[in-house]
Amino acid sequence: MKPAGVVRKVDQLGRIVLPKSLRKRYQMNEGDPVEILVQGDHIILERYRPKCVFCGSVDEVTQFKERYICEQCQSDMTQLI
Repeated sequence: MKPAGVVRKVDQLGRIVLPKSLRKRYQMNEGDPVEILVQGDHIILERYRPKCVFCGSVDEVTQFKERYICEQCQSDMTQLI
């Protein structure tokens, strides 16, 4: 994990502001979903990308009945039928 060299304070509502340079570098726009992950004593922010409920892949994922499934798992399930 590479430090960005930026320090921000948490406001009274628990918010922080991501610097414009980071938002631009990681193509984050107003309203984009952000996932909050915890790893040990680190808090990690990452752009949210839906993952397959079966294998965890983020490639070629589509929504099916409020869940996400990748093309490979769809194909595997079709072969079971």
